[in-house]
Amino acid sequence: MKKIGTYPLRLPASLKDAVAEISREEGTSMNQFIAMAVAEKVSALKTAEFFDARNSEADIEAAIRILKRSGGQAPKPDDLLQ
Repeated sequence: MKKIGTYPLRLPASLKDAVAEISREEGTSMNQFIAMAVAEKVSALKTAEFFDARNSEADIEAAIRILKRSGGQAPKPDDLLQ
């Protein structure tokens, strides 16, 4: 079973009212809405951290050489972005 931590949260009344309205429209509790909003923010920050770390290890000249190399096959007619 997951451990649940509690945290007393103070919100400006206008923000609390907006969260209450959105969560009511979505059919969720305010707690669930706030937990998902925090999870999305944590995910975004961790993703940025991941790519920042990879960027510091990047070899741009090697990537450009790979992109400019000859060979390979031309795209087929059905290789379309949708």
